[in-house]
Amino acid sequence: MSTASARLPEGRYGRASGDRDKRADRRLRIAGSVLGGLVLALLGYFAYHYIAQNEISAEVITFRASDDAVRVHLEVRKDAGAAGYCTLRSQSSDGAEVGRADFRFSGSATRIDKVVTLRTTARGTTAELLGCHAG
Repeated sequence: MSTASARLPEGRYGRASGDRDKRADRRLRIAGSVLGGLVLALLGYFAYHYIAQNEISAEVITFRASDDAVRVHLEVRKDAGAAGYCTLRSQSSDGAEVGRADFRFSGSATRIDKVVTLRTTARGTTAELLGCHAG
């Protein structure tokens, strides 16, 4: 008995598919590396600008609600000499917004503890800091 050869005849069916697969794999790796590098660069750019450009930050320490206002103890941390504002809002027990206001801060102090009064249209059950902005 003779054994049949498993190899294909040379030149009859074109190039071996292994060469094309290797080239395609290399192209995919290069494209993936370039896209991954771009995503990392973009992420780094946004992270830098979020951290470096944020001159004012704050947090709500406590709040006390009454029928027509919410008194909010706000702690603000900022760069010396930076001026800006923080936006607060209050919601009723059903989730409706009953008050929103901007509170301005300026001066050379880097830490400000202040109790502000947020007027409301109905009894508020929350005091939420929406954000702080320089300017």
